Amino acid sequence: MRANDPAELFGNRNGGQRHDWDIKKLHILRTLRDRGTVTATAEALLMTPSAVSQQLTNLAKQLGVPLLEADGRRVRLTDAAHLVLRHAEVVFAQLERADAELAGYLRGEAGVVRVGAFSTAVPALVVPAVLRLRRSHPALEVRVREAEAAEAYELLSAGAVDLALSLAAHAPSARDPRFTVVPLLADPLDVALPADHPLATAPDLRLSDLAAEPWIFGGSGPWSQITTAACEAAGFVPEQAHSAAGWTAILSMVAGGMGVALVPRMAAVRREGVAMRELGENRPSRHVVAAVRRGAEGSAGVNRVLSALHEASGPTPPLP
Repeated sequence: MRANDPAELFGNRNGGQRHDWDIKKLHILRTLRDRGTVTATAEALLMTPSAVSQQLTNLAKQLGVPLLEADGRRVRLTDAAHLVLRHAEVVFAQLERADAELAGYLRGEAGVVRVGAFSTAVPALVVPAVLRLRRSHPALEVRVREAEAAEAYELLSAGAVDLALSLAAHAPSARDPRFTVVPLLADPLDVALPADHPLATAPDLRLSDLAAEPWIFGGSGPWSQITTAACEAAGFVPEQAHSAAGWTAILSMVAGGMGVALVPRMAAVRREGVAMRELGENRPSRHVVAAVRRGAEGSAGVNRVLSALHEASGPTPPLP
């Protein structure tokens, strides 16, 4: 072990015995070195001179070396005391760094926040939030894990993530004592049509105008439920002509003229052969929420990430 290793201060051995290093007493010794007299040291530390002397006597006994010697009517530090302080300064510096990091952690400016998020939320919300935090709070690390809603809440409950992003339709109810759910944004649902579809340029397109169209959506899961619920709210039951879960596959089929599909604005990308249209009257949307374990909403780091997610959600972006 190196002589200036801070760990040695708490593991130094003499004759097989480990010394007892006392930070408070070391601070008194350092103050005596800096102030020069016991009286000045006592005034600086709001102690009595006798208490200062007693603490330094106890420290000398703990370390097994003399720390003070008479110098006329005053005392001065021994060579052993200067050796002790040379090592102690390393510890004091490390403690200052620890205090600074801990203060940053308590203010939400440092630490690690783990986020579980569904696939389209990662590029649309999480990545912009992380980029904001890198600029404003570079010591706060965000670790991202892609997960569907059900898995995200399992991870949150198990303590594997600190914050979960999902859709409101699949979030725990307000009565669930395990979680606190925070609304983030309403994500509009647009319709994807083949570029040469007769309704691709129709004004004031409504969802009900597409009641007779073949539809493309997942066979089960969140997006199937969101599509069928939106269509039923518009007055019809969609005919599921094709089933697909990924947006690349869905938009490929739309481009091939195989049907139409609802696409969340967060997932919309420009694709050749596809016309993305904003729906007019009674435009459907999906609601994105964040959830944390009940009580964790008081965490400064989690609140920093939530604030960045709110900023990233911002106004609804235009269609690509």
